[in-house]
Amino acid sequence: MDMTPLIPAGRQIVESYGHRRFRVSGTLHEGSVLVFPDRTLAWPVAEAAGANPENLLTVSEAGRAGAIELLLLGCGLKMTLVPSSLRAALREAGVVIEPMDTGAACRTYNVLMAEGRRVAAALVAVE
Repeated sequence: MDMTPLIPAGRQIVESYGHRRFRVSGTLHEGSVLVFPDRTLAWPVAEAAGANPENLLTVSEAGRAGAIELLLLGCGLKMTLVPSSLRAALREAGVVIEPMDTGAACRTYNVLMAEGRRVAAALVAVE
């Protein structure tokens, strides 16, 4: 029995991470990224503390449009807390943020996206 989830065409899957880059659906991305089900964007953040409402504006816009309801924040090698101001700004846009280490965020994103959830991931690149 094949247990591989059926992934709709055009959906972004995080295939690998490390060495300060990500491979998403066959494309190599250097540095941190924002991964949405339909696209992957460069994210100018080197550590989780650099996440703010301005550099997550694309996520907020997707939340207001109803495309995203959950943002997984891959914080790097270790999970860190999310400032209440960032949590509130995203909540106002209809998005819940969940911090975790980057590896866990990659895996969780893939599972939730395959289930058809309205999820995105903000992933801090790791060595």
